[in-house]
Amino acid sequence: MQDKFLNGKSIVVTGGGAGIGWGIVQACCAAGARVVFCQRSNGEDRAQALRAQGHDVTFMPCDISSIESLKAFAEAAKDHLTTVDGLINNAGVTIEGDFLEFSIADADRLWNTNVRSMFLLTQWLAPVMPRGAAIVNVSSNHGTSSVAGYEMYAATKGAISAMTRAMAWSLGKRGIRANTLSPGLTRTEAVQGVIDRSPSLETGFNAMHADGGFATIEEIGAIAAFLVSERASAMTGAELLADHGMAAQLCRDDDLK
Repeated sequence: MQDKFLNGKSIVVTGGGAGIGWGIVQACCAAGARVVFCQRSNGEDRAQALRAQGHDVTFMPCDISSIESLKAFAEAAKDHLTTVDGLINNAGVTIEGDFLEFSIADADRLWNTNVRSMFLLTQWLAPVMPRGAAIVNVSSNHGTSSVAGYEMYAATKGAISAMTRAMAWSLGKRGIRANTLSPGLTRTEAVQGVIDRSPSLETGFNAMHADGGFATIEEIGAIAAFLVSERASAMTGAELLADHGMAAQLCRDDDLK
């Protein structure tokens, strides 16, 4: 029997229809939570599959980069759940490009999707979150170390971590915790597609990690479910890096040869 440590809890997840978000939705459902998740599109089939397994899960379409769409999702989620015990702000977008040619439009899209959406949705849902509720903002290892071409993306991820630390104090007065979860390379459908097209990448990706492998969506989902639960009640304003040791190495052995 699975441990139902989120039994009776109502959890909202953004970007829950694919990738890491899908891992989070599955983990929360497995722990007994009632889940509402959003995705730009194509989430109903997955919601139906979970309901067929006996889980209480609802999909609502939402473009989180749109203030109007995000507000409508917030209102619909509140109407459906009444109270929100956990909010997992996971949805985001990745855009990379030459630093000197990176467009204002792409910079705005990154900021509005990755940062503004988290700020606004948290602001709108916090009033219906009881004492003991928790927020998990999903960032990335790019928030602390990045690569050329990801300047604005990295900036949004660093901003998420900084914003979450401030949220922990602002919302702590209401008895609400806020933490950051920063995954490293994760075997999402998109990443697996890249590997399938270039199988040699698997060896290189594995070599970048201390234990010879990188994260699955199930692993990241389990961590998110823990952080949003009462088991993490001592944690707020913290950041958890889940990268299989990738950031623990100063440089790769090959870099010294």
